[in-house]
Amino acid sequence: MRVALLTEGVRPRSPRGAGGWCDRLVDGLREHDFAWYVLAGTAGGAGAADAEDTARTPVHELALWGRRPAGRAPGTLRGRQYAAAYDRLVRSLLRPGERSGFGPGLYRLAELARADGALPAFLVSDRARRVLERVWRSPGADTSAGRPLVCDVLVAADLLEQCLRPLSAPWYGTAPGGLGAADLCHVVGGGPAALPALVAKQLHGVPFVVTEHGLHLREQYLGYREAPYRWPVRALLLAFFRALTEETYRQAAILTPGSAHDQQWQRRCGADPARTRVVYEGTPAVERPAVGPEPVAPTLVWAGALEPGRDPELALHAFARVRAELPAARLVLHGEEAVPGYRAHCAAVAERLGVADAVEFAGRPRSAAEAWADGTVVVFSALSQRRPRLLADAMLSGRAVVSTDVGVAREVVGPTGLLVPPRDPQALAGACLALLRDGERRARLGLAGRLRAQERFAVEPVTGAFREIYLELVSQWPAFPAAAPDAGAGPRPRPFARPAEYWITDRRRSAPPEAAPAADAAVTAEPVPADGNGTDRTDRTGSSDTDLTDRTDEGGTADRADGAAAVVALSRGRLPAAGEAPDRSGSFAEAV
Repeated sequence: MRVALLTEGVRPRSPRGAGGWCDRLVDGLREHDFAWYVLAGTAGGAGAADAEDTARTPVHELALWGRRPAGRAPGTLRGRQYAAAYDRLVRSLLRPGERSGFGPGLYRLAELARADGALPAFLVSDRARRVLERVWRSPGADTSAGRPLVCDVLVAADLLEQCLRPLSAPWYGTAPGGLGAADLCHVVGGGPAALPALVAKQLHGVPFVVTEHGLHLREQYLGYREAPYRWPVRALLLAFFRALTEETYRQAAILTPGSAHDQQWQRRCGADPARTRVVYEGTPAVERPAVGPEPVAPTLVWAGALEPGRDPELALHAFARVRAELPAARLVLHGEEAVPGYRAHCAAVAERLGVADAVEFAGRPRSAAEAWADGTVVVFSALSQRRPRLLADAMLSGRAVVSTDVGVAREVVGPTGLLVPPRDPQALAGACLALLRDGERRARLGLAGRLRAQERFAVEPVTGAFREIYLELVSQWPAFPAAAPDAGAGPRPRPFARPAEYWITDRRRSAPPEAAPAADAAVTAEPVPADGNGTDRTDRTGSSDTDLTDRTDEGGTADRADGAAAVVALSRGRLPAAGEAPDRSGSFAEAV
């Protein structure tokens, strides 16, 4: 099937060849045709792919920041329509009682932009600024962050234009390269990257999946605390991201957060638990061997950014207690300074505690494996652990892990490590001492942690999960929704309006499938015979069972229906027996 990957500020191909999460997904699902749609920071900021990768995975780029796209301003009549839609959108952000207008206002702007391409010019026009100022200063508007000044209106108008720029992207329509020609969209990261998927669903009925490894809305809340704008502007932009997140969760067919911790945040923003599935972020580090022997001296190793949120001070206070019991103990802190002057502050704390001679600030290591190899026990003292990647990497090293019980730590570490309350140096020191004094327990926990991380964060389960999700979506979503008849004019399109061979076979080695049947007609197929060698061949596509997705049969014997049921059996790894007579009584949808 054709899958559109929508990302923001993500380099499609790593120049060092390491690849990212999207690369691993594309490489693991080669039976599907992927196309990249990247919202880059600036023009050309997404990076260039080599010729081979571009031929296999087309890349479409839109500059999200910087100079707006060229285009003429709308005429008088069309300008009124733009102003009305923009007014509704702004009211949904500033008036608590009109929040339901965000979606209609957003889709109306996208519809107008697709008609004449004048949205960027309108959003920076005086008319748009007057609409924003009038609503912002009208009675009933939420001004708890402060009354807006003229400079706030100007700044907020420019920021909203950049946030809404994906609505005018040249990606919509059913022509090749358009999102309307995709079978589904996969949004990676959320936020503005979801805007094209929302528009494609509204205009063409294309379903979309949202994958978030670290919630976009949560990062916006944290980042805007230090944004260089006045509080009224920050409040308006956060209201936009909150409304966009809620609309995205409402319209998404399936949400795949990277942890159960993120899943709880999504539910607070209105996500439906029935449409939410946790898919951990796979990492190729699972193939990395465990680190070598432990250092001679008992050593605690800490890794992360040197900032208050990671709380290296807690590690220093706990280490002072450990040093009092084990004078030969050492503490190695790996990481770069994230807050100016914070490294010097930590060094002063170590000096005050009398352990400066046993504490090493090692800076950023060449690799994570090198950092874990420096220690006997790995220590995490953060006040908030939002992503599981660093914890999982430490567990893959084979070293025992001690962590504060915050964020994702409990679900990642589980029973294979020690969890302590945050901001409790005595508890952290006690856990570290218990492991430093018991080599057998360290080895047992280190091995158990490595096996747990390999099971949860391998790449193959991730690609397998999305293979199932993709097939489930296309099996349940109406096919050809853009061609659906108007309400009351006829039946709606049925699932599986395209032959199953279209979704499962490798179309690069088969002839194009026949045109899809009419939406109101039952879809039937001719019997699929089996040859003497056990391979199934059809006159329709000319493909064999070796081109099909390899799936195990978990539901017993497959239904013996006409050609549709044969394809279902093939997709489950079962070939029809020679001479098996198919049942010709049902349509394709009924057979499934």
